Amino acid sequence: MDEILSRVNFRVKLAGEELAIAVVQDHRTREVLMVAFMNREALAETLRTRRMTYYSTSRRRLWVKGETSGNHQFVKEVRLDCDGDALLFEVEQVGVACHTGRRSCFYRQLAGGNIRSGNS
Repeated sequence: MDEILSRVNFRVKLAGEELAIAVVQDHRTREVLMVAFMNREALAETLRTRRMTYYSTSRRRLWVKGETSGNHQFVKEVRLDCDGDALLFEVEQVGVACHTGRRSCFYRQLAGGNIRSGNS
């Protein structure tokens, strides 16, 4: 755990925090479910518990995915990009990932110059 923490470059400065980008995908389908931020504490907690924990820039605190919704994410694999400033988490998604009630936060598609909602 210490090795990955030492290799992550928390280079995004936002809300008074040093953050890294967390891309989350379903470990079976490879569908991208969401993107969020993590500070060092959120990453350490995620690695320790194997439950996705993020840093909320609006609430300025950690939050565990599913703590209020019941839509949990359990870590299956962690990857670090070449620059060390983004992490890819393959997860087992229980319920939906998006706060809108959709499976993925990426349900809108640009088509013909217009944005339309898909079924995700």
